[in-house]
Amino acid sequence: MPTDSITSAEDAPAAVPATTPDLPPVEELLSAAVEAVGGVERPGQIEMVRAVQRAISSGDHLAVQAGTGTGKSLAYLIPSIRHAMSSKGAVIVSTATIALQRQLVDRDLPRLSEALAPRLPHQPTFAILKGRRNYLCRYKAAAGWPDEEQDQLFDPREVNATGRMVQRIQEWAQETETGDRDELVPGVNEQAWRQFSVSSRECLGAMRCPSGAECFAELARARAGESDVVVTNHALLAIDAMEDFSLLPEHEVVVVDEAHELVDRVTSVVSGELSETMVSVTVRRVGRLIEQAISDRLMEAGEQLKDLLAVAPAGRLDELPPVLGMTLALVRDAAWACITALGPRSGGDKDDPESAGLRKAAFTALDEIHDTAQRMLDAFGHAEEVDRAEVVWLEAATDRRPPLLRIAPLTVAGMLRDKLFGDRTVVLTSATLALGGAFDGLARQWGLGSGDGKGAKDGWRGLDVGSPFDHARSGILYVAKHLPQPGRDGLPEAYLEEITELIEAAGGRTLGLFSSMRAATAATEALRERLSVPLLCQGDDSTMLLVKQFAEDEPTCLFGTLTLWQGVDVPGPSLRLVIIDRIPFPRPDDPLSSARQRHVTARGGNGFMSVAATHAALLLA
Repeated sequence: MPTDSITSAEDAPAAVPATTPDLPPVEELLSAAVEAVGGVERPGQIEMVRAVQRAISSGDHLAVQAGTGTGKSLAYLIPSIRHAMSSKGAVIVSTATIALQRQLVDRDLPRLSEALAPRLPHQPTFAILKGRRNYLCRYKAAAGWPDEEQDQLFDPREVNATGRMVQRIQEWAQETETGDRDELVPGVNEQAWRQFSVSSRECLGAMRCPSGAECFAELARARAGESDVVVTNHALLAIDAMEDFSLLPEHEVVVVDEAHELVDRVTSVVSGELSETMVSVTVRRVGRLIEQAISDRLMEAGEQLKDLLAVAPAGRLDELPPVLGMTLALVRDAAWACITALGPRSGGDKDDPESAGLRKAAFTALDEIHDTAQRMLDAFGHAEEVDRAEVVWLEAATDRRPPLLRIAPLTVAGMLRDKLFGDRTVVLTSATLALGGAFDGLARQWGLGSGDGKGAKDGWRGLDVGSPFDHARSGILYVAKHLPQPGRDGLPEAYLEEITELIEAAGGRTLGLFSSMRAATAATEALRERLSVPLLCQGDDSTMLLVKQFAEDEPTCLFGTLTLWQGVDVPGPSLRLVIIDRIPFPRPDDPLSSARQRHVTARGGNGFMSVAATHAALLLA
């Protein structure tokens, strides 16, 4: 049975507030929508649509756990559209995965818009909006800016493959109407795409750019500004909330779907990294614009960083080694010298867009290096563990990149409380939010506190509307207890035999979820020789296309890692078996997770339960 857990300063009202005279109540709109799609209203869906409407009316935040099959998308879209009709701004719907964004824009919103149109002042409009990096930059493509990373591809096969991708992007650029990277099929690697895209910080701005009037990113923003519902992602939502400039249209209400992913996505946005490659690329950018002697200082500092990271052990850094401190200071100071040498940021290049673009790119790269080095220096020297705000760690080199330093905050609760929840109403929903019947664990990570009324607003409410599915009667849970304990040396033969038998019994139709990409790849390579059914592996193509192929070809199997654990919806006969190789606890040596556990413990909490167990439980649920 659905349970209702209230967490607020005052109990929420028992009934939905009086409706706006010109607009039908949400219950009527829900009935029309469900009838239009040939569905059946569900108790949990009705309860949720009323709760979302109540939250929008009262201004309190709402966390809703809506299990599989509830129809939560309709339950939050209907009150969102209704609010947009009676307000000046759009409602922002943020998701973690591309799969759900496409489901909303390609399936749910078109059908809902058509169904509700006769009952509303106008037919609801909607748009999808992504970060600027996701759109082709017409000016950069036409100007042919040099690719500073070309010589980082040491494998000739990689260079040739990237060259073919570049040619394909150039051909696609002549015919695309949106410039959206996700519409380029098959996909391209990051090295190729970076030659045709810019970040928000690198962009010249629509007024200065020669291609500003036809900029794909600006056109997408214009469409979003005229829409009732704007679908975006957690990363762009975080950037919009935390930057001084606005990326999203004016809004009073945000719906965060896949809200269990919010903390990790925001953490990624505010994390930083530093490597010799970044420094060398920046030297190339700035070398044509300032005296060589000054850029040589940055190059030499980068060489010292390279030598140091090449011999340093990977892992978390709890104390700052003196030699690393000196090297970071050298990198910081050299970057500042280059920034100073570049002169005013709005230098006399208003009539020379190409020069302006090169200067903007140089400033952006230098700022990132300078600020990240300073941030890493500031992360150390705290007397007590509870005073530590960020963690720094060294990631070992891979076949594709050299070693690099990373830094991330131990918590983003304060950022979310002040920047996201501060002046708007936020509805957070997912199939998995409550642990042990309580929402407090995630609420603390979001910065909402534990329901004492001291959060971003007067309070928040937690609601579990259950699921219409009887999981215990609809599926079988099988634990292969006879298998050996999982290790780090690949999948044992006994595992491969067991997986082979299970897939054959299911007739293919299997989603394999592995705790590492190495395990997923190894299992794919080993089992392709044993199975008679097609077997796809994450990374063979874009995830969206792989899931599509998996769903359309019934015997096909798909193996992958954590990014496939949510947002993949494969109804019908194409999915009959899910295999999970191990309980998805974070690795004990994961730098960020282990640092967060230690930080919680230092503050008097249970670090393992608050971080590692919560992570694993949410993923499994």
